[in-house]
Order: sequence, then structure tokens, then C-alpha cells
Amino acid sequence: MSQYQPMLTLALQLARQAGDEIARQRSSLQINFKYDGAELVTQADVAADQLINAGIRASFPDHEILSEELAPENNTDCEHLWIIDPIDGTVNYAHGHPQVAVSIAYYHHGDCKAAVVHNPFARETFHALAGSGAFLNDSPIQCSGKTELHRALIATGFPYQKDSVDELMARVSAVIRNCADIRRLGSAALDICWVACGRMDAYYEHVKPWDFAAAQLIAREAGARFGHIYPIPAGENPQIYSRNILIATPAIYQPLQEVLQQADQQAGL
Repeated sequence: MSQYQPMLTLALQLARQAGDEIARQRSSLQINFKYDGAELVTQADVAADQLINAGIRASFPDHEILSEELAPENNTDCEHLWIIDPIDGTVNYAHGHPQVAVSIAYYHHGDCKAAVVHNPFARETFHALAGSGAFLNDSPIQCSGKTELHRALIATGFPYQKDSVDELMARVSAVIRNCADIRRLGSAALDICWVACGRMDAYYEHVKPWDFAAAQLIAREAGARFGHIYPIPAGENPQIYSRNILIATPAIYQPLQEVLQQADQQAGL
């Protein structure tokens, strides 16, 4: 058995408990906005974050935790690190859309070893253990294997802040011209897991570490290629650096990367 199996077992348990909690609380939402005045947060986000944090601390009291609501500024350079998004897709959640996920990742010395992304409304649980493949509800999954970019279905997301709209629209325009179509589901973690199971062929976006920390391992274990549209700054951990994320079935990774880079160049960005 992998030495990281206890971490995966705990992540699965806590993700399902948090999923039950956010499902229970959706009928009585209290919606607020974060410091920037744009990003939604609900009492369920905080409650789920507290539940997951408490569960980790009970089992692994010496581990560090980076979580969207309770500890978004914590150090990521440590031996044992959990990265949590209690509700990925809060806007969807607040509007009654089912594309919502609890995301939990365990990192050892900066390398993701166990990952869970759980959608309580679709009753779908994606998980992976490093070196052991990726699974959806305990059935093995693989990325699509698509080889032609013009037939590829691409996922992305849009930011709360609108100061990068020009870059966003240049990229969307290029993707629509060069690919089959584009989708925006509202949850980065689920977008990436859908690449992992072949429902999407690729995904790109600027995100936060907790949005993709678990899903990127699931995608890699499903055979997808994970990286960034541009080389990342020296010294940054590629599994945590969250700008210009690119995840794709292998044959279309480089062609899509080139399309996105050319879009930026043409837009003067």
C-alpha cells in the first residue's frame, strides 16, 4: 500500500462530509462579498473549510494547510501541505447550478501525492494517488486522446476582476477559430477533471492554487499533459504556480499552447 493512502482516505472522507454540508446549507444561503467587492462567499464556504481543516488537524496536527477561506496566505514551501477549496464554483453554488466541487490535495515536499475533487450534486468523486492512476467513482478514467485541435472541446473560465478582459477575449476568439468549441462551466477543478475523463480535451486559465491543486494530479494520472502557456518564473513550483495553467490531452497540448501565445502576441499583450 502507498504511504500516501491514509491521506487519500482522509481526503475522500472529508470531501464527502463537506459535500453533504454544503448541500444541506444551500437552502438557507447567506451571500457576502470578499474584500475586493467582486468575489462571492457564502457561510457554506466557511463551514466546509472549517470542517475540512478540523479533520486534517485531528489526524495530522503537524501538517500545514493552505485553504481559500481560512488560510489563503499560508506558506507552501513545507514538507506536508494540504491545499483546500471548500467550494470551487461558489457562483454556481449560490445560483443553484450543479457544477460545484470540494477540492482537497495533499502535497509532500511540493509534489502532489493524493487528490480528491467531489461534486455532491452530481454524485461524482474524482480521485488519484500519485503513480496509481485516476478514478471517477472508483472506475478508472483516461483523457480523450484527441489528436486534432480543430475537433477539440476546450474549457476555460472568466475572472471576477475585469481588468484582463482584452487578454481573455483575444484568447477566446483564437480558441473558437482553431478548435471545435469552448465551454465555461464555472468550476476550474471540475473543468480539469472533465479533461481527465475525456469530457473535455483541454483547459486553460489564470486561477488560484486551491482551484487546481487536486485536479492537476487527477488529470496527469489520467494521461493528460499539465503545464503552463509560458515558462514559469525561476524557483516557482509548477504544481502550485497558478497563472496560465494549461492541461490537455497530449497531442493537442503544444498546438493549443501556440494558439494561445499567438493570440496574446496579436493582441499586443
